[in-house]
Amino acid sequence: QVQLVESGGGLVQAGGSLRLSCAASGRTSSTYTLGWFRQAPGKEREFVGAIWWSGGATYYAHSVKDRFTISRDNAKNTVDLQMNSLKPEDTAVYYCAAGFLTWTPGRIISDMSYNYWGQGTQVTVSS
Repeated sequence: QVQLVESGGGLVQAGGSLRLSCAASGRTSSTYTLGWFRQAPGKEREFVGAIWWSGGATYYAHSVKDRFTISRDNAKNTVDLQMNSLKPEDTAVYYCAAGFLTWTPGRIISDMSYNYWGQGTQVTVSS
């Protein structure tokens, strides 16, 4: 089992920044992929970005590329999501997730590829 706990959500004005953190514990592995997803009210959960824990490779959704950055701290077992130039449409509950998956776009962006999920943290961007 892997436990994931997100933190760092909150309210920010459009154009501002927030940094989310996901702390992993339990049977973690360097072969995991850690992904970030989000779900806005009335919408389906969507992929935001992911990082391959071992190699550090990252992959982002087109909507957040060049604005969001994922990084990892191996010593602390945390993965951060730095969000800049936030827009009202970024408002959602953000979840981190972990899973063993083949590092291909189709698998990375699918929430079905991830076995473990955090409880989520709310991000609200005001206009």
